[in-house]
Amino acid sequence: MIHISYDRRKYQEDMINNIRTFDNVVEIGCHIGTSTKIISRLNQDGIVYAFDNSPESIEAMSNLGIEYANIHFFNADVRNEEILYDFARKCEKIDVLCVDLGGGYHPDTVFKVFFIWSSVLKPRVSLIRNRGLIDFINSSTTTENIKSDEGFLDSSAKNIVPKDLKELKMWSKKL
Repeated sequence: MIHISYDRRKYQEDMINNIRTFDNVVEIGCHIGTSTKIISRLNQDGIVYAFDNSPESIEAMSNLGIEYANIHFFNADVRNEEILYDFARKCEKIDVLCVDLGGGYHPDTVFKVFFIWSSVLKPRVSLIRNRGLIDFINSSTTTENIKSDEGFLDSSAKNIVPKDLKELKMWSKKL
């Protein structure tokens, strides 16, 4: 299932309702680890793979990694194709994908990151925090019923081959 929220409390409530004790979780946009702490407490017997490329995250996440043994922090830009490919080759099964990039800004980037990472990792649940995506959803209508019950878009993710993802290449050359 895919859950989208904007309010931080709702996003964290979605974590509480969806993350299990043995889950392996990828958190994209961990910043200084406010939500990472919650995830780490919820999946005590799993691993939190936390990603952020902001300079502020380095010291804060290093300290959290000392306090919580199940947190593995990566100071990296998740739009870089090699980051995703290297991680996907090395990681265990991912149960939950959490994406919080800029809160209310850049819904196109948030959606691309969600789409590409979830298509490759195929989580059971994805939790996304972004105001622009909610605004888009609530401002649109359709009579078509296309729906995925997993944490990725089932209608397109089954045919995704990482080396064929042109979207990553469009970003990576400009990073």
